[in-house]
Amino acid sequence: MPPVAETVTNLERKFWQSLVDQDTATALDLLAEPAVMVSSHGAMKFDHAGYRKMAEQGSMVLTSYELSDVEVLCPNDTTAVVTYHARQAMAPRGQKGGKMEEKNYSSTWVQVDGAWKCVMHTETPADQPAPH
Repeated sequence: MPPVAETVTNLERKFWQSLVDQDTATALDLLAEPAVMVSSHGAMKFDHAGYRKMAEQGSMVLTSYELSDVEVLCPNDTTAVVTYHARQAMAPRGQKGGKMEEKNYSSTWVQVDGAWKCVMHTETPADQPAPH
């Protein structure tokens, strides 16, 4: 795996782990400001304060995840697009375990002052991994 692809893949996994750990500070360190997200709830743009509110007050939390079929496309030296399939468990805040879901994701990472930041994230429900 080329160095940039490995770097952003590791950052993507670090972000997911910050969700499981409910480590908002780590997540914020990885997010551009503002950032955008597209999900079944629609499209939204948020700043760090908005993300903190979602992460710390949302009714559901991520309890586990597995990423597969990771692909990275680098259209230039400062941009990377990561696509992958995730199997994840979501549970009401304060509870363990959770309902398993499978989704396909993409994240766009850009270099800002020499550091990689996630500027956009999308999710799509899936019954099976996306073909690559």
